Amino acid sequence: MMIRLIYTVFLGLLLALFVGMGIAAFYPAPKAPEYTTLLSEPKVAPVTGTTVSEQESAEQKIARQDYDKQQKEFQEKSKTYNRNVSVIALGFAIIMLIVSLVAMQSIDVIADGILLGGVFNLLYSIIRGFMTDDTRYQFTIVTIGLITAFVLGYFKFIRPQPKH
Repeated sequence: MMIRLIYTVFLGLLLALFVGMGIAAFYPAPKAPEYTTLLSEPKVAPVTGTTVSEQESAEQKIARQDYDKQQKEFQEKSKTYNRNVSVIALGFAIIMLIVSLVAMQSIDVIADGILLGGVFNLLYSIIRGFMTDDTRYQFTIVTIGLITAFVLGYFKFIRPQPKH
C-alpha cells in the first residue's frame, strides 16, 4: 500500500516537472538585462586620483538610464510571459485531470498519479498567475482552481462509481 502512495506521488511530481520543463524548453523566458561593470565601477578623478563617489560621469549616467529602461521592459515582458506560462500550465492541468477522471478510471494507481500531476500543474499555474501583477487574472486563475477542486472532489469522492 505504501509503495502505491510513493509511486502516485512520484508520478505526479514527474508529470509536473515534465510540463514545467517542456514549457521552459519550447517557450523560453525573456532574458534579464545585464548589469554592466560601468555602473558599479568607482570613477577616479583625473587630477587628484581620488574617487568621485557622489557624481556620476556622463557615461555612467547614460549607462544607468539605459539599464533602468531595459529593466522596465524586462519586467513588462516577464509579466506577459508569466501569464502565458500560467495559461499553458492550466491547459495541461485540465487535460491531465480529465484524462485521470475519464480515460484512466480502470487503472487506479496511474489515474491517481495523473490526477496528482494535474493538481501540481494547477498549483504551478496559480503561482505563475500571481507573478503577473494583474489582480483580475489572479482572481480568474484562482476561481478556475477552485471550480476544478470542487469538480475533482465530486468526481473522485462523491459521485457514485459505476458497478462493473
